[in-house]
Amino acid sequence: MELGKHLIEEHNQSLLNTHKRKFDFVAEGVSDVEGVIKKLIDFQIAIPSWALGTGGTRFGRFSGGGEPRSLEEKIADVGLIHALNKSSNSISLHIPWDIPENATEIKAYASHFGLHFDAVNSNTFQDQPSQAHSYKYGSLHHVDKAVRQQAIEHNIEVIKYGAELDSKALSVWLSDGSNFPGQLNMRGAFERTLDSLQHIYEALPNDWKVWVEYKPYEPNFYSTTIGDWGQSYLLSSKLGEKAQTLVDLGHHLGSTNIEQIVSLLLMEGKLAGFHFNDSKYGDDDLTVGSINPYQLFLIFNELVEGMDARGMNHATAIGWMIDASHNVKDPIEDLLQSVEAIKIAYAQALLVDQPALVQAQQDNDVVQAQEILQQAYRTDVRPILAEARLRAGGAIQPLALFRGTAARNQLIQERGLKAVSTGL
Repeated sequence: MELGKHLIEEHNQSLLNTHKRKFDFVAEGVSDVEGVIKKLIDFQIAIPSWALGTGGTRFGRFSGGGEPRSLEEKIADVGLIHALNKSSNSISLHIPWDIPENATEIKAYASHFGLHFDAVNSNTFQDQPSQAHSYKYGSLHHVDKAVRQQAIEHNIEVIKYGAELDSKALSVWLSDGSNFPGQLNMRGAFERTLDSLQHIYEALPNDWKVWVEYKPYEPNFYSTTIGDWGQSYLLSSKLGEKAQTLVDLGHHLGSTNIEQIVSLLLMEGKLAGFHFNDSKYGDDDLTVGSINPYQLFLIFNELVEGMDARGMNHATAIGWMIDASHNVKDPIEDLLQSVEAIKIAYAQALLVDQPALVQAQQDNDVVQAQEILQQAYRTDVRPILAEARLRAGGAIQPLALFRGTAARNQLIQERGLKAVSTGL
């Protein structure tokens, strides 16, 4: 479905007076509110195709109805999200779940919604019906060269699909690892992974990147061949300038200082970007900001400071994408909440008085440094975000408008109550 501009205009008009009062109050305390608004309008977060259906666990999946049954319907759902928030102008595909049959037509269809294609993602953590060899014991690290070659060829095929869609990055996440001690020679597995990635790297177009993701456990629970940021950084460094480390916020053990990892990867020019989500125990893929919004703000504080120090464009220098797909929420509502949380943290980081923070750090004034950070964090920036959306043509309150138009019921009528999204 498409959301008519008149509905957005009517929604905004009904809230305009209240919004203006809230915005004027907050804006009075922001030294460069126009600059912040400009950055917020430019800052876009990619939506993954697999998050548009209801998530699940190995115990079950409970679809909510009206889920997208095809790539075209997934694009339409992202188009709906972008029409509401004007902050999600790209979609990230997962191959082979989302193979475009006609790239020219798919690009034109996405363009109709104001969308383009972000990084493409390969899949060697599942066996597909047509493949000759199983990934039960790994893919790029497998002891059998034939299995490794199959995984290499799949990634190269994904690059081909991405190039047809004008994507510029391949994202690689491996489930490769071991469940029991002695199952795997860890050094050999790492060396084979590097060798496989080198073949994939050689197939990259000149203007492409390969993003190497890491994860400490699951589905393998004794060892993961790319288990942490150091291992990913080692691989990306050995591969070359077109390889970087991708940070998924859920892919860390408890109490890991993610903001420090981000700072160092950015310093080395090896930060590819993010898969945003939140977690309580592990890779829970919860709505962004639902568990620890302060950590998200601290991460963005390091990002803003580090990117400014390197003269990087906040919106385009690295990749920004959601990887959240919880199993008890409406997927579109969940994604709207996640985008909002990301942009709140970003806006708060823009408000940090960096010169004052640097001075406090130089003075070893721990109390003042904390006060500076928390002053920005405790500022309610939501009216500033709403103003940015308003100026960009979006809704002042995207979630309220989605619910107010009964959009999910319309999707159910169009697609059916039992429609189940492709992929996970």
